[in-house]
Amino acid sequence: MIRLKSRREIDVIRRGGRIVAQALQFVENQTRAGLSTAELDRRVEELILAAGARPAFKGHRGFPNCCCISVNEELVHGIPGERVIREGDIVSVDVGVELEHFYSDAAVTVPVGHVSDEAKKLLRVTRESLQRAIAILKPKVRLSDIGRTIQGFVESHGFSVVRQFVGHGIGRQLWEEPQVPNFWENGASVPTDRPLESGTVIAIEPMVTVGDYTVKTLANDWTVVTCDGKLCAHFEHTVAITDAWAEVLTAE
Repeated sequence: MIRLKSRREIDVIRRGGRIVAQALQFVENQTRAGLSTAELDRRVEELILAAGARPAFKGHRGFPNCCCISVNEELVHGIPGERVIREGDIVSVDVGVELEHFYSDAAVTVPVGHVSDEAKKLLRVTRESLQRAIAILKPKVRLSDIGRTIQGFVESHGFSVVRQFVGHGIGRQLWEEPQVPNFWENGASVPTDRPLESGTVIAIEPMVTVGDYTVKTLANDWTVVTCDGKLCAHFEHTVAITDAWAEVLTAE
């Protein structure tokens, strides 16, 4: 059962979402060659704490850092550390915030300096697939509509949509029902389809690969990488469905 949020609850998530948006804008401005992923993580955590919120990922199920920072073939859940960001990398940063016991979550993939034309296209297509999914949201839109919108756009540009990880409900917990897939195929293992009601808050997060969509988790039990070692990208917003349309809660 989807647990609908009150206006007050959505307002708290919105305030937390603005902190997430500020953190990701900082990431886009500050990510550069020569910076370690640990230093980038430290700076984002300082920003979140200064804003009066708490990093939602730190300590969650044992995750050791503020941000998930994933580079190139790393899709999600990368652990910040000594790795130094290089010219030509693409860096995915996923940030979650807890404010007054409510959660907000968003992600962006950032190009570092001059990147390949393939990487530029990957980032453009992944970001636009998220925008297109948000654009169709309103009461009674179904999960299948979101999945088909993202998958159709991504595959029309020759890329693949990851199946093993999906978006999710968010609010009172970091991950809630419903699961929000970025694909929809007859016969595939996907969540039960359902219409989304006003007051539902979800995190939509297309995860797109240049090559095959299969991924695996590394020995650290966190970092997810493409099986073929090819580039991947990840964009995400927390979105509330209102009586008439959708509001992006993780936008400044």
